[in-house]
Amino acid sequence: MAVPKRKTSKARRDKRRAHNNLTPPSLSRCPQCSEPRLPHRVCPTCGYYRDRVVLDFEEE
Repeated sequence: MAVPKRKTSKARRDKRRAHNNLTPPSLSRCPQCSEPRLPHRVCPTCGYYRDRVVLDFEEE
């Protein structure tokens, strides 16, 4: 079985893990209601996608 000859230092270990991070989701503004939404998706507040209604929310 292969065993490391030397202990991996904390600096070397952390350098290897430096790119393993989460990025926050990029948000864009809805052209109709100006609410933040995910790009290329239907706006959850007004139901528009590219100048047309996709989801119809009924007024109560």
